[in-house]
Amino acid sequence: VQLQASGGGLVQAGGSLRLSCAASGRTFSNGVMGWFRQAPGKEREFVAAIRWRGGTTYYADSVKGRFTISRDNAKNTAYLQMDSLKPEDTAVYYCAVGNSVILSTMRLIRAYDSWGQGTQVTVSS
Repeated sequence: VQLQASGGGLVQAGGSLRLSCAASGRTFSNGVMGWFRQAPGKEREFVAAIRWRGGTTYYADSVKGRFTISRDNAKNTAYLQMDSLKPEDTAVYYCAVGNSVILSTMRLIRAYDSWGQGTQVTVSS
């Protein structure tokens, strides 16, 4: 699966951005698409994930209530709507797909098989 992330940019605190992740190649109808982020000097961390079949969503506590993950099956694309952005949300955001992700591994980088190239999100104060 090839993943193409887009939609990053510069926004003021309190603003919104919507990230997109378009998938091509091998299908992953039974898999999970996740969003992770990595701030300078920090480890990559889980942000949100969605089960492609059924649409169950999962969020990190730090973004719950502010971010919304969704998917468009017909377009093989997932979205991350980010509202009420904070300076601490500044990071490179990566989308990833895993075909064997289970609940206990949802937040683990190693559970995902394919990764997009990342898109920069910068939130100014």
